[in-house]
Amino acid sequence: MDFPDNDIAQSPAPRHGVWRDLLLITLLFALCYGTMLSNRALWQPDEGRYTEIPREMLLSGDFLTPHLNGVKYFEKPPLFYWLQAGALRLFGLSEWSARLWPVLFSLFGGLAVYAAGRAWYGRGTGLAAAGVLATSLLYFFLGRAVILDLALTTLLSSAMLALVQGIRTPLGARRRYWFWAAYALMALATLTKGLIGFVLPGMVVAVWIVLLGEWRLLLSMYLPSGVLVFLLIAAPWHVWVSAVNPEFPYFYFVQQHFLRYLTDVEERFQPNWFFIPILLLGFFPWTLFLPQALLQSASKLWTRRREHKETLFLLVWFVVVFSFFSLSHSKLVPYILPVFPPLALLIGRYLANVDTAAAGWRRGLLCLALVNLSAAVTFLLMASGVWHSAGVQELQRLMEPALWIMAGAFAVGMLAALAVVRVPGRVRVLAVVMASTLLIHQCFSYAMSRMDEKYTVRGLALTLKPQLRDDDVVVSFSTYYQDLPLYLLRRITIVDWTNELTFGAAHQDTRAWMLDSPALWALWKGPRRVFVLANTDSLAELRRQAGDRYYFLAGDKYHVLLSNEPSPP
Repeated sequence: MDFPDNDIAQSPAPRHGVWRDLLLITLLFALCYGTMLSNRALWQPDEGRYTEIPREMLLSGDFLTPHLNGVKYFEKPPLFYWLQAGALRLFGLSEWSARLWPVLFSLFGGLAVYAAGRAWYGRGTGLAAAGVLATSLLYFFLGRAVILDLALTTLLSSAMLALVQGIRTPLGARRRYWFWAAYALMALATLTKGLIGFVLPGMVVAVWIVLLGEWRLLLSMYLPSGVLVFLLIAAPWHVWVSAVNPEFPYFYFVQQHFLRYLTDVEERFQPNWFFIPILLLGFFPWTLFLPQALLQSASKLWTRRREHKETLFLLVWFVVVFSFFSLSHSKLVPYILPVFPPLALLIGRYLANVDTAAAGWRRGLLCLALVNLSAAVTFLLMASGVWHSAGVQELQRLMEPALWIMAGAFAVGMLAALAVVRVPGRVRVLAVVMASTLLIHQCFSYAMSRMDEKYTVRGLALTLKPQLRDDDVVVSFSTYYQDLPLYLLRRITIVDWTNELTFGAAHQDTRAWMLDSPALWALWKGPRRVFVLANTDSLAELRRQAGDRYYFLAGDKYHVLLSNEPSPP
């Protein structure tokens, strides 16, 4: 079927039911995202880092200069740290309180997508888009992890949606407020993860205006007052921290933005197609309906682009942001998350208008059943031991019985998709698909909790913590366990490792707690009690260097805890 000729003609929506919808979406996110937040430890590196920095802010009272294990840390601006510090102050330090803000940002993102979808295309699109976003695989996992990309995505997407809503609003105070809100949100995004907070929205809007050929829009976007709003929010911290730390501007603006994007300085180079499989998997299960949604949205779009401004904006948003990150020389999986909101709106629009008898709709459901079947068989082979490989055997050891549970969850997803292939009601079909998808996600969450041993040293830290005295030295050898100071509530000594702390350590005196191997072994032979956490690969070298003063206290497959004195009884 074709969409209506004019997107704007579809935008009026009755006000009744808005609060009910907002409550429904909030309950959906609370149920799906707010449960089992403490079922796994804070994983390193990101969750440990982005919780430890706020903890150190609270401890020192210095909310201007971020510190990680006592070392200046300038890679990211402070907004997320400030929010995290507030949550830790109010609710105490726990996995639940540390993950509260990511959950809230995921909810805010869902509400923003709903509001835009309802305003532009109708209530059905708004609800479907919020559900698509909430049940997308990567969005779900990052919405329950202490990481900056979910917060950035929510602020960026809200800013861009506010820009379009401002353009849709007649001249007057309301239009000005929409634009001021957009500029304020861009400033908050900048305070979350740097210059892309305004670079990405600026690029998307610029390309959109060029394609529309409507340069006059620039005259009604309140640019002078908007820039002032942006600077009032984003500039003070950047100016103040630069005044206190003269080394900050070059590292932050040049190295962390331009060199990181244009060169391999971070050693994270991946091929330009890197984000294609990430998107296909991360947007599961809705990637199976993405081709239909894109084709439907792009059909006859160019000749009617001025009548379909919103749809053109969403397509430009997806293409520009996806291309921007694909061309970067520094790529990580979460970077692609800002393309999810426009895709959720495009797919939500498709799902809200599709004829359930259409071939594309049924093909999507059958493909979903096939993918779920393949996943169920894969997990079944892994769980049963039929699939032999070193990686699979490791998963069997860590995740038993989670592999069986995952196989069952995907089998349920397959049966659910098959059951609704010929069901005529869109709402019922989407409810079944979303419910089965959320079941799969929750089972994934349980499975991830079985992998704490690999991605955290919480167990060893909690074993060590009751034994510690104030004058003891805790060493992270040849690496930095970023969750270790968090669980021990103290700064640790790092040996033979600098990496992301290199710049900060070069601009302050860290000789007391950042050592090389000779300094460690001199300390080891002294009167103070020393505890060393290390990877199991380092065990032979540690035993050789320690000599007679070598006591194994605890360990697992990945990490060991040693001391120069025996453990007290």
